[in-house]
Amino acid sequence: MFQLSKKLFLSLSLLVFSVSFYGCGYNTLVEQSEKVNSAWGQVENQYQRRADLIPNLVSTVKGSADFEKSTLTEITDARSKVGSIQIKAEDLDDPEKFQKYQEAQDKLSSALSRLLVVSENYPQLRSNENFQQLQSQLEGTENRIAVERKKFNDAVQEYNTTVKSFPSIIGAKIFGYKEKSYFKSAPGTEKAPDVKFDFDKKKDSDKK
Repeated sequence: MFQLSKKLFLSLSLLVFSVSFYGCGYNTLVEQSEKVNSAWGQVENQYQRRADLIPNLVSTVKGSADFEKSTLTEITDARSKVGSIQIKAEDLDDPEKFQKYQEAQDKLSSALSRLLVVSENYPQLRSNENFQQLQSQLEGTENRIAVERKKFNDAVQEYNTTVKSFPSIIGAKIFGYKEKSYFKSAPGTEKAPDVKFDFDKKKDSDKK
């Protein structure tokens, strides 16, 4: 009799425990967290693809024209900075780390954008077949980055909504699920890059 009651008690406890898990949205949190991680992996893939294009791009630009060294230096430094800041899936709920990562990537995007604008002033470079191919690949990669960032933000929004909603907020607190960071539009990205050329200075130096 006692053994039967003990088994019944254990069964009921397991049932209550399972219902509590379901009621606090544990399974949903796990599923949506994995969805965020998967979306993050796609973002990283596209950022890595862009980083892999840069050495060949810089080499091509150097070999085709007397290109402005400051722009190339900025791109090289920005790529180095990006490589030094890595974020794992478990770091996505750390706003400080995520902000540093995004700032580094946005600086690289800005530097690359300026390079493409400045390249319009170098006919020899623009006619270089290798540069044309790299430019096309780079522009395609930037588009894919934008797409994957949006998918990531959508996944984070769904996850964060669950984390903050009742009753799943209870499960989130119990099992340590925290809100994750979004990608935000970089300040000034709605404006075209401000590119200035020191043609007057160059003319003066030529006269000398």
